[in-house]
Amino acid sequence: MTNERRVLVHPDKASLAGSVAARFITKLLDILDTQAVAHVVLTGGSMGATVLQSVGASPAHTSIDWSRVHFWWGDERWLPAGDAERNDEQARVALLDALDLPAGNLHPFPAADGELDLDTAAEVYAAELAAHGVDGLPHPIFDITFLGVGPDGHIASLFPHRSGIQVTDRTVIAVRNSPKPPPERLSLTRPVINASQRVWMVLAGADKASALGLALAGASRDEVPVAGIKGRRRTVFFVDADAASEVPESLIARDY
Repeated sequence: MTNERRVLVHPDKASLAGSVAARFITKLLDILDTQAVAHVVLTGGSMGATVLQSVGASPAHTSIDWSRVHFWWGDERWLPAGDAERNDEQARVALLDALDLPAGNLHPFPAADGELDLDTAAEVYAAELAAHGVDGLPHPIFDITFLGVGPDGHIASLFPHRSGIQVTDRTVIAVRNSPKPPPERLSLTRPVINASQRVWMVLAGADKASALGLALAGASRDEVPVAGIKGRRRTVFFVDADAASEVPESLIARDY
């Protein structure tokens, strides 16, 4: 099995979300056929929520034993619990609340309305990761990690020309003065993401085309953070036609 990056192009956002949802269900079934539990990292943003809605809308989602699936997040906005802008809240509304998951299967980042400050919150999430670590690693090996990609090439809350993408000695970082609001965030670091078996990046819109093209052309990870992301077994960019406009034709596999 190759871990080279692949680009799967879909004609529009709706077909993109539906295709990713179908592949997610199929892959989870495969994973759970060979191991006791699966660990999945979710992302925020409109496409992240739309994919989860599509999962819930598929009759096939009932074939999965969701009690064996653990959900984590790649990053989070430092906002109160239940805030509609938090990635975990968007995921709950889109899908997770309907799955009747055991409480221990959900691993949201701490929230801003608790007793923790931002740095302590990062340490707490790092400890949560470590509690599920395997193979001597201070974190799970995620089976599927979903990521969005910003127009500037950022992934999770690892932004261009910021130190976060360079951090290798921690699993979680506190982010301040984010170029994208809100200014304070929590994020997994690059080594944790790259330890994932599969990294699935979902991009839609012409404003993502430049970042995707630069990443595939070998841009510096410091300038285009997504360029530094690669899963152990698979790295797939699921994109719509608009986002694929600057991708070399040789790298494209059209999903229609």
